[in-house]
Amino acid sequence: MKIAVVGATGLVGGEILKVLEERNFPVTELLAVASERSVGKEVTFKGKQIKVIGFEDAIAAKPEIAIFSAGGSTSLELAPRFAEAGITVVDNSSAWRMDPTKKLVVPEINAGELTKEDKIIANPNCSTIQMVVVLNPLHKKYKIKRVVVSTYQSVTGTGKAAVDQLFSERAGDHSKGKVYPHQIDLNVLPHIDVFLDNGYTKEEMKMTNETKKIMSDDSIAVTATTVRIPTIGGHSEAVNIEFENEYDLDEVRQILSETEGVIVQDDPKNALYPMPLTAHGKDETFVGRIRRDESQPKTLNLWIVADNLRKGAATNAVQIAEFLAKHDLVGVAAEA
Repeated sequence: MKIAVVGATGLVGGEILKVLEERNFPVTELLAVASERSVGKEVTFKGKQIKVIGFEDAIAAKPEIAIFSAGGSTSLELAPRFAEAGITVVDNSSAWRMDPTKKLVVPEINAGELTKEDKIIANPNCSTIQMVVVLNPLHKKYKIKRVVVSTYQSVTGTGKAAVDQLFSERAGDHSKGKVYPHQIDLNVLPHIDVFLDNGYTKEEMKMTNETKKIMSDDSIAVTATTVRIPTIGGHSEAVNIEFENEYDLDEVRQILSETEGVIVQDDPKNALYPMPLTAHGKDETFVGRIRRDESQPKTLNLWIVADNLRKGAATNAVQIAEFLAKHDLVGVAAEA
């Protein structure tokens, strides 16, 4: 299968190439695609150097699938052009997520909704993906009423320039261009994306709105506070879940341990719990600190960690592509 990675020179683009290789995706030809200023550069895939091409050449090459990680404005402009050429787009940006005509997909939850007619498929926000992978099986069993989530998000979620800012500050150099409005090293910023009129950030509202869409249930109440911290391994989340029905803690652990893509690390007596350092470079979502909220009935606390460049972005997108390939959902859609 001919695959294009659009935004191949970025942090997530590089991770997509790595994940395609590691998961042995059936790539017959890999097109590394980026903006004009990166054309001619090279990326590595399966030990080979591949020259970066521009958008027009990529469309002309007619790959079956194009995985986009090139930012929202690029996706809004180019994804429809790829789709019109019969290419199925899996888009990592926020551009199409809340479009009612587009599917928002976490494969473990709702890949079964995809059809050959879906030519632009949205990949959810990183912090939403890792949360809903854990929430979904619990919702099926106990029915979730309300979720309160506070996040502790890696600087890698902002991109390479943010990582550079962190390490420059750590080295004592504060002269480099700032990605964040304040120092990030030795600091915590309750500010991810832009602030909206309601006092929440765009990231916080993404978690609220995307959760309902992915889980196909508008009755789930979600409130979020998203926070940037000076780590690079992954995003962490403290999640408080109120259920309609009573639950059993051992059963919760059993359900999660049997959930695809989830690893339970819940042995606090031996200091075993999920951390960005141990989640780094892994495809799974890790959950621990599973305990009853003793302040109100039918309510659970847990801690969720995942590598935001992997399951939060690249891995989820590649898993969507795997599902499309396996179920023969790419190519020209049948006439209605």
